[in-house]
Amino acid sequence: MAEKVYLAIDLGAESGRVIAGIYDGEQVRLEEMHRFSNGPVNVAGTRRWDLIGLWKEIQAGLKKAAQQYGDQVVSCGVDTWGVDYVLLSEKNELLGQPYHYRDSRNDGMVEHALTRVPKQEIFAESGLQFMQINSLYQLISMQLNDPELLDIADRFLMVPDFFHWLLCGSKVVEFTNATTTQFYHPQNRDWSVDLLRKFEIPVDIFPEVVPPGTKLGSLRKDVVQQTGLGRIDVVAPATHDTGSAVAAVPTDRTGNANWAYISSGTWSLIGVEVQDAILTAEALAQNVTNEGGIDGTYRLLKNVMGLWLVQECRRSFEREGNSFDYTQLTHLATQAEPFQSIINPNDPVFLSPVDMATTVRQWCQEHGESVPETEGELIRCALESLALKYRKVLRGLETLTNEKIEAIHIVGGGCNNELLNQFTANACGVPVIAGPVEATALGNVLVQVRATGEIGTLAEIRKVVKASSELVTFEPEQTEDWDREFKRYLKLIKG
Repeated sequence: MAEKVYLAIDLGAESGRVIAGIYDGEQVRLEEMHRFSNGPVNVAGTRRWDLIGLWKEIQAGLKKAAQQYGDQVVSCGVDTWGVDYVLLSEKNELLGQPYHYRDSRNDGMVEHALTRVPKQEIFAESGLQFMQINSLYQLISMQLNDPELLDIADRFLMVPDFFHWLLCGSKVVEFTNATTTQFYHPQNRDWSVDLLRKFEIPVDIFPEVVPPGTKLGSLRKDVVQQTGLGRIDVVAPATHDTGSAVAAVPTDRTGNANWAYISSGTWSLIGVEVQDAILTAEALAQNVTNEGGIDGTYRLLKNVMGLWLVQECRRSFEREGNSFDYTQLTHLATQAEPFQSIINPNDPVFLSPVDMATTVRQWCQEHGESVPETEGELIRCALESLALKYRKVLRGLETLTNEKIEAIHIVGGGCNNELLNQFTANACGVPVIAGPVEATALGNVLVQVRATGEIGTLAEIRKVVKASSELVTFEPEQTEDWDREFKRYLKLIKG
């Protein structure tokens, strides 16, 4: 068949890209059209997203794609991080500068929410883990501190849905991102209206929820004029980037929970794929989350702080006048002494520290751990701690699914970190298959292809991913040492 082009607009916490996926019927070749930076913007002591600036960059990327591929472009679709949202007025004005999920306005909101609605009830209504970044607590904070904005809001859209509105005028929320809010009911498959009302959040602002692969409309005329593209389709992929990444896990075990994935980046999303949300008391006790996937599946997973630890340590080093790239930092970590220091990656102190290196050292000192001094010691501490945390999460998932995990697929940018991949295999005692790096973009593109009817099932999507990717397998090593350190880790976090 003639090659066709699908554009993935992939926005991450650090950068955004417009990527062309060139599909020939058997494989996808990715080509980056445009890359641009992203991150929180300090506005009067608050953390916000510059969504209008991102929109300008998206249009620049679409223009480059039009210049290179012209009439070959079939459609485009946006994926981003979860939980964050925008509010539009009745006249489609953006209400306020959208907040970043790490903003301090969320501090204490989980505790406040639990004084109004019991934890068990919130979990039953959402199936989500309790994290202050969730949309629910952001809206509760707004309802307490900025109720006038909610009063005049006409439509709630998640961040990728806002960009789809800019592209084609649609005002819907896609399923996978809706499930990150903590007010989408996993059994009723709709917004948790009763829960929202208990928090006095207006329910009429929430639009229809649509599945991934939905054709949302054609490109607006003004976007056509700005970019030079034709009136191409705008298709909702799995708009939560992890949903797209998991769709592109190159496994042939679709339908089983005996494999796990780690979508590795700023966050590590560790989970298994299940057919229905698991809402048991044990799931609540483990504080796991049920997030939507392709074909109505659920991703039973847990968020771990991820390579945020390394990214922020790198910024700490830069402030001290020492600049390293990630390859250099990994090399320094290989030279540091093993298991010198262990931390709990999910301790809230690591969510938004002023200086990560200082915070890690303070944590170690307060918990009786050897204090890492050098850059290599700090990075090794972070990577070993992540691998041990992964093991704990995976053991918990096994108890919830009654399935023994036989392999771990690591996808996303973090799968380039070979040291962490090996640590993960060692700690968990099973093979780790690393790749593809561009899982999110591949998942985005192939859901768009599927919307044309050229691909049918999720298994077929994964077959194309496997044919399009170079994978590397890491076998477990030194497992006795890691078993010993895991016992130490459990004692440390229990204490």
